[in-house]
Amino acid sequence: MATVRLKNRFLETLGILIMVLALVRCVFPGIAGQDAAGNVAEAEAEVQADSTETAAPDMLADVHGEEVAVEVPDSYAVPASRPMASTKYVADGGRYHRIVSVPQYSTAFPDSNHVQLQAACHWGVPPVKNRADAEKRMRELVYVGESPYYDVAKLNASIPYLVPRAAVLLQEIGSNFFDSLQVKGVPMCRLVVSSLLRTEEDVARLRLSNKNATERSCHLYGTTFDINYNTFAVVCDPDGPGRENIQETRLKQILSEVLDDLRQQERCYVKYEYKQPCFHITVR
Repeated sequence: MATVRLKNRFLETLGILIMVLALVRCVFPGIAGQDAAGNVAEAEAEVQADSTETAAPDMLADVHGEEVAVEVPDSYAVPASRPMASTKYVADGGRYHRIVSVPQYSTAFPDSNHVQLQAACHWGVPPVKNRADAEKRMRELVYVGESPYYDVAKLNASIPYLVPRAAVLLQEIGSNFFDSLQVKGVPMCRLVVSSLLRTEEDVARLRLSNKNATERSCHLYGTTFDINYNTFAVVCDPDGPGRENIQETRLKQILSEVLDDLRQQERCYVKYEYKQPCFHITVR
Protein backbone atom coordinates (compact mmCIF):
# COMPACT_ATOMS: atom_id res chain seq x y z
CA MET A 1 0.00 0.00 0.00
CA ALA A 2 2.87 2.37 0.81
CA THR A 3 4.28 1.85 -2.68
CA VAL A 4 0.94 2.75 -4.28
CA ARG A 5 0.65 5.91 -2.21
CA LEU A 6 4.20 7.01 -3.25
CA LYS A 7 3.41 6.38 -6.91
CA ASN A 8 0.17 8.38 -6.75
CA ARG A 9 1.96 11.28 -4.99
CA PHE A 10 4.68 11.32 -7.71
CA LEU A 11 2.07 11.43 -10.48
CA GLU A 12 0.19 14.25 -8.71
CA THR A 13 3.43 16.28 -8.34
CA LEU A 14 4.35 15.70 -12.02
CA GLY A 15 0.89 16.82 -13.13
CA ILE A 16 1.11 20.00 -11.07
CA LEU A 17 4.56 20.76 -12.56
CA ILE A 18 3.26 20.31 -16.11
CA MET A 19 0.31 22.62 -15.42
CA VAL A 20 2.64 25.30 -14.01
CA LEU A 21 4.93 25.13 -17.10
CA ALA A 22 1.90 25.35 -19.41
CA LEU A 23 0.63 28.40 -17.52
CA VAL A 24 4.04 30.11 -17.77
CA ARG A 25 4.12 29.44 -21.54
CA CYS A 26 0.65 30.96 -21.96
CA VAL A 27 1.59 34.07 -20.00
CA PHE A 28 5.04 34.47 -21.70
CA PRO A 29 4.77 32.90 -25.21
CA GLY A 30 8.07 34.47 -26.44
CA ILE A 31 10.18 32.37 -24.07
CA ALA A 32 9.65 29.15 -25.98
CA GLY A 33 10.39 30.50 -29.48
CA GLN A 34 13.19 32.98 -28.80
CA ASP A 35 16.17 30.58 -29.12
CA ALA A 36 14.70 28.71 -32.05
CA ALA A 37 14.00 31.90 -33.96
CA GLY A 38 17.50 33.14 -33.25
CA ASN A 39 19.02 29.90 -34.53
CA VAL A 40 16.88 29.98 -37.68
CA ALA A 41 17.84 33.60 -38.42
CA GLU A 42 21.53 32.81 -37.90
CA ALA A 43 21.34 29.80 -40.19
CA GLU A 44 19.58 31.82 -42.90
CA ALA A 45 22.32 34.48 -42.68
CA GLU A 46 25.03 31.84 -43.08
CA VAL A 47 23.30 30.34 -46.12
CA GLN A 48 22.97 33.78 -47.70
CA ALA A 49 26.67 34.52 -47.06
CA ASP A 50 27.72 31.18 -48.57
CA SER A 51 25.64 31.78 -51.68
CA THR A 52 27.29 35.20 -52.09
CA GLU A 53 30.78 33.75 -51.79
CA THR A 54 30.22 30.90 -54.24
CA ALA A 55 28.43 32.93 -56.88
CA ALA A 56 30.59 33.18 -60.02
CA PRO A 57 30.07 35.30 -63.15
CA ASP A 58 29.41 33.46 -66.39
CA MET A 59 31.37 35.99 -68.48
CA LEU A 60 34.80 37.51 -67.91
CA ALA A 61 36.60 40.23 -69.83
CA ASP A 62 40.31 39.80 -70.52
CA VAL A 63 42.82 42.66 -70.52
CA HIS A 64 42.23 43.27 -74.20
CA GLY A 65 38.48 43.76 -73.72
CA GLU A 66 37.38 40.38 -75.08
CA GLU A 67 34.69 38.51 -73.19
CA VAL A 68 35.46 34.91 -72.31
CA ALA A 69 32.76 32.43 -71.29
CA VAL A 70 33.36 30.61 -68.01
CA GLU A 71 31.51 27.33 -67.51
CA VAL A 72 31.48 26.09 -63.91
CA PRO A 73 30.31 22.53 -63.13
CA ASP A 74 27.34 22.39 -60.71
CA SER A 75 29.35 20.26 -58.29
CA TYR A 76 32.16 22.81 -58.04
CA ALA A 77 31.92 25.81 -55.74
CA VAL A 78 34.39 28.65 -56.25
CA PRO A 79 35.51 30.36 -53.01
CA ALA A 80 35.46 34.16 -53.01
CA SER A 81 39.21 34.24 -52.26
CA ARG A 82 40.10 32.53 -55.55
CA PRO A 83 40.79 35.04 -58.36
CA MET A 84 38.26 34.13 -61.03
CA ALA A 85 40.08 36.32 -63.56
CA SER A 86 42.95 33.83 -63.68
CA THR A 87 40.99 30.62 -64.30
CA LYS A 88 38.86 29.26 -67.13
CA TYR A 89 36.57 26.29 -66.59
CA VAL A 90 35.66 23.85 -69.32
CA ALA A 91 32.55 21.76 -69.79
CA ASP A 92 34.09 18.42 -68.78
CA GLY A 93 35.00 19.70 -65.32
CA GLY A 94 38.63 20.49 -66.14
CA ARG A 95 40.23 23.82 -65.43
CA TYR A 96 42.50 26.03 -67.56
CA HIS A 97 44.26 29.17 -66.40
CA ARG A 98 43.35 32.18 -68.50
CA ILE A 99 45.85 34.14 -70.57
CA VAL A 100 46.55 37.40 -68.72
CA SER A 101 49.56 38.84 -70.58
CA VAL A 102 51.05 42.17 -69.42
CA PRO A 103 49.29 45.56 -69.61
CA GLN A 104 51.71 46.95 -72.23
CA TYR A 105 54.82 45.32 -73.65
CA SER A 106 57.01 48.41 -73.84
CA THR A 107 56.12 49.38 -70.26
CA ALA A 108 56.59 45.89 -68.83
CA PHE A 109 59.93 45.36 -70.62
CA PRO A 110 61.79 48.71 -70.71
CA ASP A 111 65.35 47.54 -69.95
CA SER A 112 67.59 49.48 -72.33
CA ASN A 113 70.94 48.39 -73.75
CA HIS A 114 72.70 50.56 -71.17
CA VAL A 115 71.01 48.68 -68.31
CA GLN A 116 71.59 45.27 -69.84
CA LEU A 117 75.21 46.07 -70.69
CA GLN A 118 76.12 46.38 -67.03
CA ALA A 119 74.86 42.87 -66.33
CA ALA A 120 76.52 41.56 -69.50
CA CYS A 121 79.90 42.92 -68.45
CA HIS A 122 79.48 41.45 -64.98
CA TRP A 123 78.35 37.92 -65.93
CA GLY A 124 79.79 37.56 -69.41
CA VAL A 125 83.08 36.62 -71.02
CA PRO A 126 85.49 39.06 -72.66
CA PRO A 127 84.25 39.83 -76.19
CA VAL A 128 84.99 37.09 -78.71
CA LYS A 129 86.91 38.35 -81.75
CA ASN A 130 85.70 35.83 -84.34
CA ARG A 131 84.49 32.28 -84.76
CA ALA A 132 88.01 30.86 -84.50
CA ASP A 133 88.40 32.64 -81.17
CA ALA A 134 85.06 31.21 -80.03
CA GLU A 135 86.31 27.68 -80.61
CA LYS A 136 89.10 28.37 -78.11
CA ARG A 137 86.65 29.58 -75.45
CA MET A 138 84.70 26.37 -74.93
CA ARG A 139 85.55 26.30 -71.23
CA GLU A 140 83.66 29.59 -70.83
CA LEU A 141 80.81 28.96 -73.26
CA VAL A 142 78.22 26.24 -73.83
CA TYR A 143 76.52 25.18 -77.05
CA VAL A 144 72.78 25.98 -77.17
CA GLY A 145 71.82 24.80 -80.63
CA GLU A 146 69.36 22.07 -79.60
CA SER A 147 66.60 21.85 -76.99
CA PRO A 148 63.13 20.30 -76.64
CA TYR A 149 61.84 23.74 -75.62
CA TYR A 150 63.15 26.01 -78.37
CA ASP A 151 64.48 26.07 -81.92
CA VAL A 152 67.43 28.16 -83.04
CA ALA A 153 66.75 30.03 -86.26
CA LYS A 154 69.33 30.26 -89.03
CA LEU A 155 71.99 32.53 -87.56
CA ASN A 156 73.53 35.09 -89.92
CA ALA A 157 75.07 37.45 -87.39
CA SER A 158 75.67 35.31 -84.28
CA ILE A 159 76.78 31.84 -83.20
CA PRO A 160 74.94 29.36 -80.93
CA TYR A 161 76.89 29.85 -77.72
CA LEU A 162 76.12 31.40 -74.32
CA VAL A 163 77.69 31.52 -70.90
CA PRO A 164 76.30 28.72 -68.69
CA ARG A 165 74.24 31.15 -66.60
CA ALA A 166 72.45 32.49 -69.68
CA ALA A 167 71.99 29.00 -71.14
CA VAL A 168 70.21 27.89 -67.94
CA LEU A 169 67.95 30.94 -68.13
CA LEU A 170 67.03 30.21 -71.75
CA GLN A 171 66.23 26.61 -70.87
CA GLU A 172 64.04 27.75 -67.96
CA ILE A 173 62.16 30.22 -70.13
CA GLY A 174 61.41 27.43 -72.59
CA SER A 175 60.36 25.01 -69.85
CA ASN A 176 58.08 27.58 -68.18
CA PHE A 177 56.57 28.43 -71.57
CA PHE A 178 55.74 24.74 -72.14
CA ASP A 179 54.14 24.51 -68.69
CA SER A 180 52.07 27.63 -69.33
CA LEU A 181 50.81 26.30 -72.66
CA GLN A 182 49.69 23.10 -70.96
CA VAL A 183 47.82 24.71 -68.06
CA LYS A 184 46.14 27.18 -70.42
CA GLY A 185 45.02 24.49 -72.86
CA VAL A 186 47.04 25.85 -75.78
CA PRO A 187 48.63 23.48 -78.35
CA MET A 188 52.33 22.87 -77.77
CA CYS A 189 54.82 25.15 -79.56
CA ARG A 190 58.53 25.77 -79.15
CA LEU A 191 60.16 29.16 -78.91
CA VAL A 192 62.35 30.45 -81.73
CA VAL A 193 65.69 31.99 -80.73
CA SER A 194 66.89 34.44 -83.37
CA SER A 195 70.20 35.71 -81.97
CA LEU A 196 72.83 34.55 -79.47
CA LEU A 197 76.55 35.29 -79.04
CA ARG A 198 77.98 37.82 -81.51
CA THR A 199 81.66 38.16 -82.26
CA GLU A 200 83.36 41.50 -82.80
CA GLU A 201 83.42 40.68 -86.53
CA ASP A 202 79.64 40.09 -86.44
CA VAL A 203 79.02 43.45 -84.78
CA ALA A 204 81.30 45.29 -87.24
CA ARG A 205 79.49 43.68 -90.17
CA LEU A 206 76.10 44.60 -88.72
CA ARG A 207 77.12 48.22 -88.31
CA LEU A 208 77.90 48.46 -92.03
CA SER A 209 74.30 47.66 -92.92
CA ASN A 210 72.62 49.06 -89.81
CA LYS A 211 73.90 52.40 -88.52
CA ASN A 212 71.71 52.03 -85.41
CA ALA A 213 73.54 48.89 -84.33
CA THR A 214 75.58 49.62 -81.22
CA GLU A 215 79.28 48.89 -81.09
CA ARG A 216 79.01 47.72 -77.48
CA SER A 217 76.37 45.06 -78.01
CA CYS A 218 75.31 42.91 -75.05
CA HIS A 219 75.50 39.94 -77.42
CA LEU A 220 79.31 40.23 -77.35
CA TYR A 221 79.48 38.81 -73.84
CA GLY A 222 77.46 35.60 -74.25
CA THR A 223 74.85 36.73 -71.72
CA THR A 224 72.18 37.86 -74.15
CA PHE A 225 69.75 36.27 -76.59
CA ASP A 226 66.70 37.26 -78.62
CA ILE A 227 63.41 35.31 -78.71
CA ASN A 228 60.92 35.97 -81.49
CA TYR A 229 57.42 36.97 -80.41
CA ASN A 230 55.66 36.54 -83.76
CA THR A 231 57.16 33.20 -84.84
CA PHE A 232 56.84 29.89 -83.00
CA ALA A 233 57.63 26.27 -83.91
CA VAL A 234 54.52 24.10 -83.81
CA VAL A 235 55.06 20.81 -81.99
CA CYS A 236 51.80 19.16 -83.05
CA ASP A 237 51.03 18.13 -86.62
CA PRO A 238 50.51 21.42 -88.53
CA ASP A 239 47.66 19.83 -90.49
CA GLY A 240 46.23 17.89 -87.56
CA PRO A 241 43.61 18.75 -84.94
CA GLY A 242 44.36 21.83 -82.87
CA ARG A 243 46.35 23.72 -85.51
CA GLU A 244 43.48 26.15 -86.04
CA ASN A 245 43.58 27.03 -82.33
CA ILE A 246 47.18 28.28 -82.47
CA GLN A 247 47.24 32.07 -82.52
CA GLU A 248 50.59 33.85 -82.50
CA THR A 249 49.06 36.73 -80.53
CA ARG A 250 48.06 34.40 -77.71
CA LEU A 251 51.47 32.73 -77.75
CA LYS A 252 53.12 36.14 -77.49
CA GLN A 253 50.95 36.97 -74.48
CA ILE A 254 51.86 33.71 -72.74
CA LEU A 255 55.55 34.30 -73.43
CA SER A 256 55.24 37.78 -71.96
CA GLU A 257 53.78 36.28 -68.77
CA VAL A 258 56.75 33.91 -68.46
CA LEU A 259 59.28 36.68 -69.03
CA ASP A 260 57.52 39.05 -66.66
CA ASP A 261 57.61 36.44 -63.88
CA LEU A 262 61.36 35.88 -64.30
CA ARG A 263 62.04 39.60 -64.57
CA GLN A 264 60.09 40.23 -61.35
CA GLN A 265 62.29 37.58 -59.72
CA GLU A 266 65.33 39.62 -60.90
CA ARG A 267 66.52 36.73 -63.05
CA CYS A 268 66.87 38.77 -66.23
CA TYR A 269 66.51 42.09 -68.03
CA VAL A 270 64.08 42.27 -70.95
CA LYS A 271 63.66 44.84 -73.74
CA TYR A 272 60.69 44.78 -76.09
CA GLU A 273 62.01 45.38 -79.60
CA TYR A 274 59.89 46.97 -82.33
CA LYS A 275 61.96 46.93 -85.53
CA GLN A 276 62.99 43.35 -85.01
CA PRO A 277 60.05 41.43 -83.50
CA CYS A 278 61.79 39.92 -80.51
CA PHE A 279 62.33 40.11 -76.77
CA HIS A 280 65.94 41.13 -76.09
CA ILE A 281 66.97 39.29 -72.90
CA THR A 282 70.11 39.45 -70.71
CA VAL A 283 70.73 37.22 -67.70
CA ARG A 284 71.14 38.80 -64.24
